[in-house]
Parts: sequence; C-alpha cells; structure tokens
Amino acid sequence: MNDDGIRQQIELLKIEHRDLDDAISALQSSPLADQLQVARLKRKKLALKDRIGLLEDQLIPDIIA
Repeated sequence: MNDDGIRQQIELLKIEHRDLDDAISALQSSPLADQLQVARLKRKKLALKDRIGLLEDQLIPDIIA
C-alpha cells in the first residue's frame, strides 16, 4: 500500500474512532447504560487507536543513527 492509501485509511479509522467516542458518551449518559456494551465499544476504540498508530508508523521512514 502506498503512502496515500495509508493516509486515507488512517483518516477513515480516525472518523470511526470519533464515532465510537460519541456512541460511548451517549451510552454513558443514559441512566440504563449497558456496561458490557460500553466496555466492548471502549475495547474496539482502543484497537482502532492501536491500528492508527501502526499505520502512522509506516509513514515515518526508518532512520539509522
């Protein structure tokens, strides 16, 4: 995958990450929030963050010092 493809994928993952954040906030504001669902969404959000980090690392060239 080229750099443009990686950047595009990062942007899509960041959008999904923000959407999950909004969904978690909405669920937590509800008095009958399903804590199991909140925990699942938080794990998915963390996995997305890790994936974004891995993709961003691919964009940074290796420098041998």
